Amino acid sequence: MSIAVREETIQIHENGNRPMTLSINENIPHIIKYMGSKRKIIDYVIDGINHCYNGGTVVDLFAGSSVLAGALRNQVPFLANDIQKYSSILAKTYLGNYEWNRYPNILDEVLEKATIKVHQFKERYPDISFDYEVNFTLEQFNELEKKQKDLIERDFSDIEYHLFLKNYSGTYWSFEQCLWIDSIRAVAEEYKDSDLFYPIISSLMFAMSYNSQSTGHYAQYRDATNDKSMEDILTYRRKEIVPFFIRKFTEFQEVLGENNKPVNVVSKDYMDCLNDIEMNSTVYADPPYCFVHYSRFYHAIETLVRYDYPEVKYKGRYRTDRHQSPFCIRTKVRGAFLDMFEIINEKESNLVLSYSNTGMIELDELIELASTTFNNNYMLEVRYLDYLHSTMGRKEDKSRDVQECLILVKHN
Repeated sequence: MSIAVREETIQIHENGNRPMTLSINENIPHIIKYMGSKRKIIDYVIDGINHCYNGGTVVDLFAGSSVLAGALRNQVPFLANDIQKYSSILAKTYLGNYEWNRYPNILDEVLEKATIKVHQFKERYPDISFDYEVNFTLEQFNELEKKQKDLIERDFSDIEYHLFLKNYSGTYWSFEQCLWIDSIRAVAEEYKDSDLFYPIISSLMFAMSYNSQSTGHYAQYRDATNDKSMEDILTYRRKEIVPFFIRKFTEFQEVLGENNKPVNVVSKDYMDCLNDIEMNSTVYADPPYCFVHYSRFYHAIETLVRYDYPEVKYKGRYRTDRHQSPFCIRTKVRGAFLDMFEIINEKESNLVLSYSNTGMIELDELIELASTTFNNNYMLEVRYLDYLHSTMGRKEDKSRDVQECLILVKHN
């Protein structure tokens, strides 16, 4: 038996006339460049959540960049989940309860400790130095890049934190940038038992994102094939990690304060998370839409968080243990949605599902699956939004026109 489906098409700038239970925090710090982020349409998403929400916990099932946590912080009990560890750092940064006046000199303290570690490394390895402040021929530039890439063959085991300078020098970042990434990451570990750990790591992610010479999702770094591409890469090679780190950490101090609502952040498979949610929750689900697994893109910041010296392969220096999502596999996507719907139905919880007409399953099929899976205690509404989706690709494919769909399944 199918439940009734109500369809509605809205425009991106429409505010709507429905009473808003939850509002959007005005200041949501931007942390990383994220493909498919809902930041630009967060008002549309929260309006959908308001339609379904009737108390209890809001569950962000595929948190990704965790922008929803930033939007709803300090308003509702909140559970953020994502199989990728980096997402938990972003969520905990947004959801933290900060008393900054207890740490008036924390930024200076972190940078001073990191600077000491940088100097200690340079004293230990005085032969490792690469100068980008010169006029290069293309051949000279590529030789300098190659010497940095070759550091992956060198033994740095006498330095505890050397993962990035060994594995990534001359790729997404220069050796100097990697040295600072390792040094700040080492300092962050000293605050592991404090809420300060999360904004330190998130500020470092931000600095990495805006110093990287790749497109921002780390699918692959660029090669200098001509003078123009060399000059473009040089723009990023000449940047410094520290100013970007300072900018973001300072912003966190200015806009993130207390949060007295119950929060929980986990890194689980989506089904394991759903099995543990409370009855009568409201689940927001924004699963992957396309065949490319997100673990291919954000492997570098996943490694930053885990800092586990993984085996890396191929030009992109990818981790070999990357997660494969059933939502990115055409033969598995229907079953993945069915499993999701069935357990949310059992939990008598609400669902706000984001999907697109460019996804791995047709929207009509997905809507029909929802309408036949949820029982008669539910009402189902579908909303459509014409939206320019960022792919974070090259010039010829930076964005695409898509129809964003919200499937709202509300328990009566």
